[in-house]
Formats: sequence, structure tokens, C-alpha cells
Amino acid sequence: MKSKELSETIAIKNKSTDQWPEIQTDLDPWRPVWAQQKEFDLASGKYVKIWHGPQHPGVTGNMSVELTLEGDVIVEAKTHVGYLHRGFEKLMERRKYIQCFPIVCRICVPEPDYNEYLLATGIEELAGIEIPERAAWIRALVLEMMRAASLTMGLGGQAGAFGLATIGQWGVAHRDYILDLFEELTGGRVYHMYIIPGGVRQDFPEGFEEHVKIVMNKLEKLISDIEKVMFNNAVFKARAKGLGYIPPEWIEPYGITGTTARAAGVPIDVRKDNPYLIYDQLDFQKILGSASDVYERTSLRKEEILNSIRLIRQILERIPDGPVRAKLPNVLHWKIPAGETYVRAESGRGEMGYYMVSDGSEYPRRVHVRGASYTHAMSLLERLAVGISIADMAGLMPSLQTCPPEIER
Repeated sequence: MKSKELSETIAIKNKSTDQWPEIQTDLDPWRPVWAQQKEFDLASGKYVKIWHGPQHPGVTGNMSVELTLEGDVIVEAKTHVGYLHRGFEKLMERRKYIQCFPIVCRICVPEPDYNEYLLATGIEELAGIEIPERAAWIRALVLEMMRAASLTMGLGGQAGAFGLATIGQWGVAHRDYILDLFEELTGGRVYHMYIIPGGVRQDFPEGFEEHVKIVMNKLEKLISDIEKVMFNNAVFKARAKGLGYIPPEWIEPYGITGTTARAAGVPIDVRKDNPYLIYDQLDFQKILGSASDVYERTSLRKEEILNSIRLIRQILERIPDGPVRAKLPNVLHWKIPAGETYVRAESGRGEMGYYMVSDGSEYPRRVHVRGASYTHAMSLLERLAVGISIADMAGLMPSLQTCPPEIER
């Protein structure tokens, strides 16, 4: 039972009771879902409430969804977070700028380098720091490697949710190859603290570029294998096509970005719309879909991995020589000029942005993090879950690529 069918037929027939469940279809996308949902009388025996997560294998991280069911059909969904809250934004107000980097890495574990990049870029804009050209190219390489690693793991998680465990293992294994590269470059596998104000911490070690090319060849072959095993799989097609349909008119009110928006045919990509680093010098196009369901979103992420591979190869071919770090005063005694800025980037999950305010002291006055996971996991997931079978819930969540630590900031 698919949410696209729900929007077309108003209600879905319940398989177990042969009755029509009472499902709201007139929800306003400009208002929170929870403020519009009616109360369900659990004492009537018609409905049952269960928790999906936080330890269910189909949940993308430490979060849960409170589901109200009529038979096997979801009639209400409420997202619950709070399991990971550590107050990242508040912690940064009590740290010097350079001390914030170990904190922001943990805002999104699968993609820490985007947080490093945005924090460093915000500091550079406030302080008027210009980074060397080679550093900009290296940063773009690191971000695309991180993007490929995150999308590969996400592709494996999506496959595992539909019972394709082999592909899940492939995804984890090939992400590990990219983590090997990060360990060679930065000394750390998951958290790197490599992108810093003024550039990057150090240049490539000897032989690194050749190692990147080898891993990209392996990753390209993996995508070819996944195409055969996953996207031609009859069960995956039957379960994923039509599931989690997102109308294009929802993109703006729900704040949907990234591949989730592009799968609906909406051409938004920060790398093209507001180029940063050296993306305006690279040859690539926005990858768009139209079906806007789980199958289409998964297919686009596969194509995004191939796109990242092409971008990485371009960067390795064209990266200039030169210094990788600007000369800066002692970072422990920085006093960033008063001001405010908003910087953004295109992560594997969608648009990520940092709003930063400086009061002229050694400490940030305010750092606000805008991540795609908040809107995707909270309001959007609650809406998409209504009308689908509980059996499809585990397949729906990974398609939105949520990262709970990004919500718990």
C-alpha cells in the first residue's frame, strides 16, 4: 500500500479487516502534521499504538516513530528524538573557535567533513581570510570523497531494509575503502579535523592520489554490480516503486533539499545554484528524477555516487600545486571581528548550512546548524508514513537519509 495511491484514491483498503481506514488526506503542508492530526480512540479497540525504534534495524539511527495502526495500515505517525541530545550549538558558545571542530564533527557522523568545512568557511568569512587555491581543490576532493562514502553506506542500508543483506554488506565494505583513504590523509577514519580555518591541515602524503584512483575504480565496479543485483530485483521494484511519494509542490513548504528534492524533479543543488570552492570550474550536471518515490530516490543516490567519482577524477587531474594553508596568528588567541554570516554546502543528505554570529571575542556568540535531516525526519516522515503498511516503514525511512545527531544539535 503506497502513499501515492493514497493521494489519488483518498483511502486505502485494509487487507486484514476488509474495511476502509480513516486517514486524513487534507493536511496542509505549511503547518506541522501533529497540529492537524485528529485524536484516535485507543480504547475502542479499533486502533493500536506501537513504537518503531529506537532499536529497530529499519530505523536510521537513535530515533523512534510512534505509530497508530488500524490493522496493518499506519493512520498516524509521530517522530520522537532526544536520545542523542548533547547541545552541540550551546557547547560551541563556551569554546574558542578552534576548539569547536571536534564538536561539529559529531553533528553528523557519516558526513563530518561538511561540518568542518562550514565552520571553517564561516570563520574565514567573518575574519576575511582567503585560502590558497590548492587548499580549495583539496577541500572539494575531501567533500566528494565523504559524499561518496555516505551515499554508499546509505545505499547499503536501503537495500538491507528490503532484505537485500548482501548489498548492505557491500556498501559497508566499500565505505571502508574510502575510510582507509581518510586514515591515510588525516590519521583518522571517522572524525578527521582536517579542514581548518585558512585551508587544510597538511598536503597529500606520497602516493595518495594513486590510491584514490584505485578506490574509485572499485567503487565504480560496485555500482555496476548493485545495478544488476538491486535495481533489477523484482521484489525491490515491487516494494519500492510508488512507496513514499513526495509531490513536487511539497518541496518548498517542507524545506526538502538534496536528492530527495531532485527525485521529485525539482532542480536544486547548492553546488550549482550557489557554487563554492571550485565547483564552478568542474563539469557536472544536476541529476533529476520524476517518480519521487523510494525507488527513484535510491536510484538517484546511485547516480550521485557515480557523479562524485567523476568529480573526484576531475579534481585529481586538474589540482594545482602550491601551499595548502594560509598564514594565521595563534588560533588560541583569535578574536574574530564582530559580524554574522550564513554559509551552506550540498551534503549527501541535502543542504547543510551554518549561521554564525561573532561579538568580537574569542568565543562564537551563536552558531546555528541547518541540516536536511531535521525537516526530512520530523514533518516529512510523519506525513509520508500515513497510509502505508507497517511492513513498508523500514523501507521508507532510509530513503529520506536522516541522521539523528544532525537533529539533536
